[in-house]
Amino acid sequence: MPKQIHEIKDFLLTARRKDARSVRIKRTKDAVKFKVRCSKYLYTLCVFDADKANKLKQSLPPGPCLHFIHLFHY
Repeated sequence: MPKQIHEIKDFLLTARRKDARSVRIKRTKDAVKFKVRCSKYLYTLCVFDADKANKLKQSLPPGPCLHFIHLFHY
């Protein structure tokens, strides 16, 4: 089961863990979802502000590979 993280600081700490394998950024019409795959769980953070999402994307650690998914269903 995936786990949802509500704080940006907690998400960044999770993304910097040793068992974090990949980070996926899923962009929808009204939200940006950041998903980090760790060994046991998939952790998800939903950001509804585009400026915060861009800052978070720049502050991600360079270790895990990044995947960008753009979904716009109108």
